Amino acid sequence: MASTSPSKFNLATLQQSLQAQFRGLNPNDPSSWPAFPRFVLCFLLMSAIVVALWFAWLNSSDAELDTERAKEVALRDDYKKKLSQAVNLDALKKQREQVQQYVTQLEKQLPSKAEMDALLSDINQAGLGRSLRFELFRPGQVSAKEYYAELPIALRVAGRYHDVGSFASDIANLSRIVTLNNLSIVPAKDGILQMEATAKTFRYLDADEVAAQRKAVGPGAKKK
Repeated sequence: MASTSPSKFNLATLQQSLQAQFRGLNPNDPSSWPAFPRFVLCFLLMSAIVVALWFAWLNSSDAELDTERAKEVALRDDYKKKLSQAVNLDALKKQREQVQQYVTQLEKQLPSKAEMDALLSDINQAGLGRSLRFELFRPGQVSAKEYYAELPIALRVAGRYHDVGSFASDIANLSRIVTLNNLSIVPAKDGILQMEATAKTFRYLDADEVAAQRKAVGPGAKKK
């Protein structure tokens, strides 16, 4: 029993000493506090700073986590899309070849610049072959587009009903693309019909013309 009394006495004395250090503290001057209260204050401040930084880091981590999850979803969708394309690569190549063949066929139906005169002659011969009388055959101004040029031709022919219809059919069956626009058919004398229309034919532009057309269109497109 004698051996335990001094330890209890020392512990009680220590508690009283520590409690005494907290009495009469000046909150406006912590530097004048005893050592233990200053230590406790520093510990509390450090703990508060650590907790604040921890929560701030957690908040930023949550935002980063949400961002990375969104990226993950986008990457998965992109992966699925590319995987589907890779699986169907052979089919896509075949479709591309078919489209290129179709485009080539269409391009062949467009005369070149040197073949335009021959095409105009074919249109004229189609009318003469059906015994039609040309009252007007006037090529208009060429209108250049991005990859092709359009040539309107003002037509006015006169002939019998079936001959006029056959002429329109012959125009549609030409090896080159020719369209009849703004058709107007009116009766004339002795059962003769008069057809007035604008025939439009097209030709592809050569490389120099395409470059010039892109150069001309470029500044206007930038202004828009």
